[in-house]
Amino acid sequence: MRASVAELISERMDDLPPGERRAAQTLVASYPLIGLKTVAEFSHQAGVSSPTILRLVARLGFQHYADFQAALQEEVAAQLQSPATRAVRPGTGVSPMAAAALDNIRETFRHLPDRQIAEIVTLLAIPRANVYLVGGRFTDPLARYMAAHLSIIRTGVTHLAGQESNWRDRLLDMGKRDVLVVFDIRRYQESLFELSKKASARGVRIVLFTDQWLSPIARLARHVVAGRTAVPSAWDSSAALMVVAETIIGAVTQALGEEGARRIEDLERLR
Repeated sequence: MRASVAELISERMDDLPPGERRAAQTLVASYPLIGLKTVAEFSHQAGVSSPTILRLVARLGFQHYADFQAALQEEVAAQLQSPATRAVRPGTGVSPMAAAALDNIRETFRHLPDRQIAEIVTLLAIPRANVYLVGGRFTDPLARYMAAHLSIIRTGVTHLAGQESNWRDRLLDMGKRDVLVVFDIRRYQESLFELSKKASARGVRIVLFTDQWLSPIARLARHVVAGRTAVPSAWDSSAALMVVAETIIGAVTQALGEEGARRIEDLERLR
């Protein structure tokens, strides 16, 4: 599977000239819809010239703007797929699934800069910040898993479980120094977007774990981890996002140093 436009941008963002970086950031903030507009409309919204847009498209590997838009249109179609519309080839067995999952993990980390992981770790290790974690119908187990680990090594960790109305109640406790970690893959959950929008309005820093097509929450997030999820199945795979989550858990444990180690030792004595 070829890289999504969002992945191509993530790979090249640090090397882009200022104007192209502004255009790329505008695209990610309104992904992918602004890229489906004309060059003139895209350039106007990004506040750059039309030639800047065309240079960005070329730097991403597209020969023509129409090729760039065709790639985005394919991504929109992929976003809208449901388990019922994903064809599974007859004879598909465990081995192709395992191979696809492993490939997803490799590709996810290939497009995920070490710098971004380090910045997320720094956010999650801030002692005075509260960390809230939440996921969708199939991704909330990842949020719960990550919260269970983080709550051992630091204080102020909350998994937003239960009814969605309870999530909104917790907004009362969220402030500018806090972090909201959201897991959201296709088909994206509107309630998670609404929660993220309200949290963002309160100054909460959002870390989004999503797929390569990007949840709408990406436009609100401080950091976006775009994991590969497509496999030869009617269902998406969260294996790559799980490995990223475990990588970050391990790095946060190291970042907290003696404090985290002391909490782990205290917990062992209580058992």
